[in-house]
Amino acid sequence: MDFQTEAYAPFSARLKHIYADMDQAWETAATHYGFHCDGCADNCCLTLFYHHTWLEYLCIREGFEALLPDVREAVTARAAEVRVNVGEAEKTGQPLRFMCPLNTDGLCQIYSHRPMICRLHGIAHELHPPGRDVVYGPGCGAFTAQTDGMDYFRFDRTPFYVAMSRLESELKAALGISDRIKMTIAEMIGTF
Repeated sequence: MDFQTEAYAPFSARLKHIYADMDQAWETAATHYGFHCDGCADNCCLTLFYHHTWLEYLCIREGFEALLPDVREAVTARAAEVRVNVGEAEKTGQPLRFMCPLNTDGLCQIYSHRPMICRLHGIAHELHPPGRDVVYGPGCGAFTAQTDGMDYFRFDRTPFYVAMSRLESELKAALGISDRIKMTIAEMIGTF
């Protein structure tokens, strides 16, 4: 997808404010629980997440394009390998556990541009879908192990989903995008 940097810039700035709010809420909940990800064997960067917003596609692209050329080349090669491995795993029914191509030696190469799920994943949470019962998510295995027996601390993802949805609608209207998106990070990188 082509986009003009100037047209995306105001959306990028607003998205970064939403991301900062997510990071603060996650940190508040993590601090309450004493939860940390250090040394986690169940690394969430091994989880195959699908991303559904053009906002995040463009943000990931922005972060990717800011990388040094040799880093971009290495990430692109890993992304191609992940796409092949996912295709093979899907054919054979193997688990879809492949390291995110943006992860190098345990560090995200575009950390400040990482998507919403990378910011919110891990901690028990709730969502308030309109007209439906509250949905509770348990958190990851490491979270469950570290917080066994602790009382639930309210971590409501709803405001972030609402803010993202509104901004996504504005972005699509401003850039004339009508298509939906459902891509992994490896798939996105293959389009850059």
